[in-house]
Amino acid sequence: MSRSLFLAMLPLTFVATPAVGQDVQGWEQLNVIVPLAPSVRVTLEQIARVSDRQGGPYTTKLGALLGLQVAPGVELGFGYRHVGFHSENLAANENRFRQQVVIARGRFAGRLRLDERFNPLGSEIGFRVRPLLRYNLPTRRERVVLFVSHESFILPNSTAWGQRAGYERMRNIVGVTFPIGPLVMADLGYLNQYRIARGGARGQMDNAVTIQLTINLGALSVAALND
Repeated sequence: MSRSLFLAMLPLTFVATPAVGQDVQGWEQLNVIVPLAPSVRVTLEQIARVSDRQGGPYTTKLGALLGLQVAPGVELGFGYRHVGFHSENLAANENRFRQQVVIARGRFAGRLRLDERFNPLGSEIGFRVRPLLRYNLPTRRERVVLFVSHESFILPNSTAWGQRAGYERMRNIVGVTFPIGPLVMADLGYLNQYRIARGGARGQMDNAVTIQLTINLGALSVAALND
């Protein structure tokens, strides 16, 4: 098996096989990166997700992330998001803060993110740890890159409003990054998300087409990572 084929199949090794609930989804994200200083930038973010099982648009997110490049290939990030739930997703809207470090070395990029979830149904803060690893494979076409990525969601604590501690889910993506003009990059991919069966509920597998557009208005180039 060739190296490129092995890497393209790698996310499938993380997919669990027992009977689970299935859903077909579409995920969209728009990022606008605005430079504030040579090593400082802000990213404005808009996210929308639609679901067959949820009956249409079920999640929206609006937020911003301040990025500080502290060394070549190393960026610290601090951000906020308002998360809204819609259609048959009856969860309460949340406010979330996050801190992260992104490291890019050669064809590999990694991100370690800490989320804090604030839910109106309780005063407790729900923490999430999200490690992500991505491999980028350049092609013969300029600025066109194939990629695979894996992300885990680990919840350190439980809350009265519904978060349960433990390993919650994994996300795996196979896709391609390509330019749309000089300032815009697109990520198009297939996403497989598996939520672990916990608390008496069966596991849930989501199959999604993802599209992410990033408009860079002149900031320093950093690793491209899906959310």
